[in-house]
Amino acid sequence: MKNKLQIVWSSIAIISVCACSTPYTQPDAPIKEVPFTQVHLDDNFWSPRIETNRTVSIPSAFKECEKNGRFDNFAIAGGLMKGEHRGDFSFDDTDPYKIIEGASYSLAVKYDGKLDHYLDSVIHIIAAAQEPDGYLTTCVTNQCTRLSGWWGTRRWEKINSHELYNSGHLYEAAVAHYRATGKRTLLDVAIKNADLVCQVFGPGEGQIHRPSGHPIAEMALVKLYKVTGDEKYLQTAKYFVEETGRGTDGHKLSEYSQDHKPILQQDEIVGHAVRAGYLYSGVADVAALTHDTAYFNALTRIWENMAGKKLFITGGIGSRPQGEGFGPNYELNNHTAYCETCASIANVYWNHRMFLATGDAKYADVLERALYNGVISGVSLSGDKFFYDNPLESMGQHERQHWFGCACCPGNITRFMASVPYYMYATQGNDVYVNLFIQSKADIETESNKINVEQTTGYPWDGKISIAVTPEKEQEFALRVRIPGWAQDAPVPTDLYSFTDKAQAYSISVNGSKVNAKQYDGYATLVRNWKAGDVVEINLPMEVRRVKANDQVEDDRGKLAIERGPIMFCLEGQDQADSTVFNKFIPDGTPMEASYDAGLLNGVMVLSGTAKEIDRNGKVKDVPFKAIPYSTWNNRGADQMAVWIPEAAEYARPTPEATIASKARTLMIQAPIQKDAPESASVETWAWGVNDQWEPKRSSDISKPYHYWWLKNGTVETLAYEFDQPYTVSNVQVYWLDFDHYDG
Repeated sequence: MKNKLQIVWSSIAIISVCACSTPYTQPDAPIKEVPFTQVHLDDNFWSPRIETNRTVSIPSAFKECEKNGRFDNFAIAGGLMKGEHRGDFSFDDTDPYKIIEGASYSLAVKYDGKLDHYLDSVIHIIAAAQEPDGYLTTCVTNQCTRLSGWWGTRRWEKINSHELYNSGHLYEAAVAHYRATGKRTLLDVAIKNADLVCQVFGPGEGQIHRPSGHPIAEMALVKLYKVTGDEKYLQTAKYFVEETGRGTDGHKLSEYSQDHKPILQQDEIVGHAVRAGYLYSGVADVAALTHDTAYFNALTRIWENMAGKKLFITGGIGSRPQGEGFGPNYELNNHTAYCETCASIANVYWNHRMFLATGDAKYADVLERALYNGVISGVSLSGDKFFYDNPLESMGQHERQHWFGCACCPGNITRFMASVPYYMYATQGNDVYVNLFIQSKADIETESNKINVEQTTGYPWDGKISIAVTPEKEQEFALRVRIPGWAQDAPVPTDLYSFTDKAQAYSISVNGSKVNAKQYDGYATLVRNWKAGDVVEINLPMEVRRVKANDQVEDDRGKLAIERGPIMFCLEGQDQADSTVFNKFIPDGTPMEASYDAGLLNGVMVLSGTAKEIDRNGKVKDVPFKAIPYSTWNNRGADQMAVWIPEAAEYARPTPEATIASKARTLMIQAPIQKDAPESASVETWAWGVNDQWEPKRSSDISKPYHYWWLKNGTVETLAYEFDQPYTVSNVQVYWLDFDHYDG
């Protein structure tokens, strides 16, 4: 077999040599996560964001649920009120579940009596909606025929009904709430529903034989198994994994849902990006608990395809708005990049699980890249506005929103931000892994010791890190410190991206004495007899680096990205003298100065230097430029933005002379999806690509802005041009996009 994966079970390396599954019986993965409640952050980067999540994001998301009928749907299902089911999707139930999960994580770290009481009240409404046998999906219980296209006419009729997706998020919320409060109110609801799911789905006679549809039940059932110890939850999660791609019940196999072939036969990541990240996270959970190396070999093949051909430099995944998913290998267009916020979060989940199974730092490298760039770009610094998609280029048509009709991302952000410390450390036996660098104090329990680990650092702006190690008892063990790929000439652990220069050497010292620690799987491994007072100092030089994409990435040819440490930078219009970014190019080797601006965007590192600007007549002049962290763009209003900057004039785009069309404000007049629903009233939104003077290369070119109507086919739609004054228009032409959607 070409792709082998070493799985570390304690100190033993087991390599699969057969194509069939090889089950083991040990109950847990070899490397154990450190609970985020044992890690206490005290930094200027993550701590304010997590506090904003607690005080702003979570309350505002709950208010949106109240406003948009999410809780009303449960109340109607439970007979607590009368009314019509609201919302446009069968999975709207998951919005409260995700926010409850985030609120529970927040409660576990910082108790808030008011929030605790609020959770009790909404859990009461959710519990009331559960049917006697445990079933819980409100649009089905409420017999919302308007949404029958999703769920059909009866329970479990359609694979894309999202009933199991709803259940999965219920389980995750319930486990989080139980662990945070000790209350079983939501856990009992989840267990009752899970018992029903285990009864209904499976390989047995009379059961439904199909996978979960939209994955998350796999991960969630594993969490429920770990809390309850009930083996049937793990077995049902395993069943959903094994049933994927088999079509036992005769349903149409689909790349969109990664259901096109059995997972053991997959080697390319395709379809809906969030579903992929959730599915492969669930597969990793099941494989770790059953010690199934065949599944890990499959996951490795799929991961290598993702990291080597389909990963954006921001850590985002999913290149296409249509299908919210992956395109062909190396299709990484910047302006039309989708990079859904939920997909970046799913990418973190998957990479963390791959690290736990292998102890390989390459997974933590991708995790960190997504964490500092693709994930947190999804939420405003104010905490109350969100991106659904996160492009790497914008002409000013993108802006964060308070909420969405399909509101999966805001809730996902609330639960993820509250749990960031979870990804910092791990243990294996008596050894400790350090994956992330954040000023903090952690109380870590190993196999036979308790260790206080205190980090002092200005990361991600400063690469100097001090780690004080204080074990309860003096003991020999290994402290495994990740040396990031960006500090070793590898932006990502594949040939998809590379730096244009060589990195300065990093250094490590223990108690003031420099050491040459050997690296194993990307970790500087410090083995010694540790005692109170020991201090490790790491210096990761943070130069400004230029990144080049693999030449097969067409949209990045002739362009370079700018990186410093784990942070990707971008040009935003208002930071440039002419408020324009696309007419600029920055040759490789251009000096750049990094300086911290405490008054800008809550305090950020800013890069500045001299760029070159080309006008429509081909004249080039030197102009100053400023770059900000990509994650902070669009916090000062809609604007032009670019991550990949041309390095030569031929790749820059001079500002064309204005035309009548380009002077107009273009609008899409969108009719309500749901009749008479206040949250679905007619809206006017920016129509992309219809007057930007950006000509596509061909009718199938999706690298440039284009307009389409999501979920519409054969309907009459309206585009409007709003002019500042009367004009005479003599001719109108339409350039039609020739493009096939996913099969989902």
